[in-house]
Amino acid sequence: MMYPPWTSVGEAAKLLKAGEVVAIPTETVYGLAGNAFEPKALAKIFAAKERPTFDPLIVHIADIATLADVAKDIPDSAYKLAEAYWPGPMTLILPKKDCIPDLCTSGLQSVAVRFPSHPVAQAIIKESGLPLAAPSANLFKHVSPTTAQHVADQLASRIAGIVDGGPCTVGVESSIVSLTGEIPTVLRPGAITPEMVKKVLGRVAIKESTSKPGEAMQAPGQCDTHYRPQVPLYFGQVPEGFALPPHTVRIAFGNTEGPIPETVNLSKTGDMLEATAKLYAFMHDLDKPENELILVDPIPNEGVGMAINDRLKRASIKQLPK
Repeated sequence: MMYPPWTSVGEAAKLLKAGEVVAIPTETVYGLAGNAFEPKALAKIFAAKERPTFDPLIVHIADIATLADVAKDIPDSAYKLAEAYWPGPMTLILPKKDCIPDLCTSGLQSVAVRFPSHPVAQAIIKESGLPLAAPSANLFKHVSPTTAQHVADQLASRIAGIVDGGPCTVGVESSIVSLTGEIPTVLRPGAITPEMVKKVLGRVAIKESTSKPGEAMQAPGQCDTHYRPQVPLYFGQVPEGFALPPHTVRIAFGNTEGPIPETVNLSKTGDMLEATAKLYAFMHDLDKPENELILVDPIPNEGVGMAINDRLKRASIKQLPK
């Protein structure tokens, strides 16, 4: 078989119906999709990614009406948020229906659901007639893919196909909002900010990310190593007088002065959306054996900047190597 296995929408839908796994584009990152009702397909996703089964998967739909196929006891708040921000980069955590296998939810009684806005993702979901479980299409503990080539570099020989839908426009994973408790809670920030949730529902809580290795997580993508490149990445101020390794590269933001000249710039004008869309692509490009350290400039912690900071904090080593 030729690799990478580039695949059409129609062929992808056939493969998914046959229980195979296929990489598909979404507006956030590329997803590794499989039939959300079929435990064997879900097992193939975990195996291809080398992802631990305590990290739940997000189920993708292409019509708000089909939310009731995968979730039960759906509160009004879910439909209010769906009307405001779906299709789009927002995942809702809701009580799951029994037809969703425990493997999909890591044994949790809740399911993560999203309606992506990417037209190719929608076409594949509709043509397959299935809700698709689709975590990011990368090896576990590697940077999420924002182009089809990123997927091919990591997974081409492990999966049945890749549908190329161009570079992702949002570039970081979806916001995750849990609606299983008293107060709507943002478990992972993204392009749909806590302020945007509050605007629709009137109140919102934000949960600080905490990784508990080996335990089932409340939602997908709560694991810090999920976002980490292989080259050590350091996010924050470099201590005065610290001697950086000779092969250090720097991801700059705006016109911030750094300890070394910029290698690449997320956005010279300080545009948060441009920075978000470029973040993972730059992390991929600099994640090369010849680099010893990746420095990233501080980003203002507001709006979608909260999502960039969340990913960078998780990806960052906690202290610089001596």
